[in-house]
Amino acid sequence: MTELYAEVQPGSGMPIVLLHGFGATSAIWRAVIEKLPGRTIFAYDLPGHGRSLHYPNAGSPGTAAKAIAADLAERKIEHAHIVGHSMGGAIATLISMMNPDLPASLTLLSPGGYGPEINAPLLRRYGSASDADTIAACLKEMSGPDATATNEDAAKRAKGREAVGQIAMLEKIAALITRDGRQGVIPAEGIQALKMPVAVLWGALDNVLPISQMDAMPAHWTKITLTRAGHMLAEECPDEVAELIAKQAVI
Repeated sequence: MTELYAEVQPGSGMPIVLLHGFGATSAIWRAVIEKLPGRTIFAYDLPGHGRSLHYPNAGSPGTAAKAIAADLAERKIEHAHIVGHSMGGAIATLISMMNPDLPASLTLLSPGGYGPEINAPLLRRYGSASDADTIAACLKEMSGPDATATNEDAAKRAKGREAVGQIAMLEKIAALITRDGRQGVIPAEGIQALKMPVAVLWGALDNVLPISQMDAMPAHWTKITLTRAGHMLAEECPDEVAELIAKQAVI
């Protein structure tokens, strides 16, 4: 499928846009969406992932940001609350920089692009994983001690990776976002220029992107640390994630 896929929850209020991280799909948001009843929500499969696997030129966060913004424009959505996790956080930031009138708010969950440090070996291993046991082991490394991910969760991810070309695409994206063992950093001047309310949630035990990257973020941003959480916040802490989104998406 060459178009961009979004799982849509019809509702009221300004739309909420959810962008997952590397190697995931819109499915990671289901527990969060359940806690936001009645809200209009668009949870995307990012280019190169899930049902957006064959989106043209998939790979870089910049390409994904342009694709999401174009899809929202095609849907006649002029304003939205943008939420992104990990690589999706970098994409959400780029969308906000390129389309400053689009986001009414920006919510970032352990976002990529805010410092060069990244656990490249773990992400590459996760991107190459095709069996449930390896995926489960990677998810355990990425998560905090209270995570409740099950073998069934890992099996579902493994099933999704059976699509022809999915593993190769994930390996391509992993190589792009961890080139030379580091990640690209979003220009500070672009970040400082963001005018919408920004809130950040980060797990103190994040083993993918260090929480220290939050220190260099603008001082006026809302910053929240989850002391026992790892990197997989939407799945580890859906209550806290949904609560923060609800506070941000007040319109």
